[in-house]
Amino acid sequence: MDPQAKLVFTFSLLLGTTITISSNHWIMAWTGLEINTLAILPLISKSHHPRAIEAATKYFLVQAAASALILFSSMTNAWQTGQWDIAQLTCPMSCLILTAAIAMKLGLAPFHFWFPEVLQGASLITGLLLSTVMKLPPMALFFMTSQSLNPTLLTAMAILSAALGGWMGLNQTQTRKILAFSSISHLGWMAIILVYDHKLALLSFYLYILMTTTVFLILNSINTLNLSTLMTTWTKTPALSATLMLTLLSLAGLPPL
Repeated sequence: MDPQAKLVFTFSLLLGTTITISSNHWIMAWTGLEINTLAILPLISKSHHPRAIEAATKYFLVQAAASALILFSSMTNAWQTGQWDIAQLTCPMSCLILTAAIAMKLGLAPFHFWFPEVLQGASLITGLLLSTVMKLPPMALFFMTSQSLNPTLLTAMAILSAALGGWMGLNQTQTRKILAFSSISHLGWMAIILVYDHKLALLSFYLYILMTTTVFLILNSINTLNLSTLMTTWTKTPALSATLMLTLLSLAGLPPL
């Protein structure tokens, strides 16, 4: 990919994230999410491999549907209350639709099926962006609207995500799919914490980003895409392999980490 094009897409990612995080109006938040989606699509499909094109198409369809639902819930709320303010979401139907829409954008169960497939079709660095940067705007919306979200639906999806993420990641051999299911599981825990304590959920999200970034960058530097290749890296790069092992234990939350 042309360096100038890559710079434009990276700048658009940062711009879209900033717009969504700093907006008070639903239309501005939706605009930021759309800019983000359009900026990541060329990065997913840049290898021109059929798997990458398939991943980009799946990602586009899911994100477009979720964005349409967000717009629909905010319009329904504006129609009922006359308010476009993010903090003023009071219509119960809008709250329900918004909870489902943000869950779809994040990849919470039962809307999680697209995420492992998209991550598997993308490169490791694009996978890192999908797992960290692309989670920032929907999580920001979660934090801003946490008082309005449907707690029953959110708790049910969070428990399902935590269970499915751990269970479905068990017999995987592809590192990207394992990290995708790890992401689903962690997002489940964050969503359930969000109902009770914002700051704790934010801390959990920061720690998740830090550890996932470390894992993706190590896998990228040792050029490992599946577990069988990972077995032989200990002899070549012992320091990186030890760091990877410690980070994975930390990501799993095993003692003493």
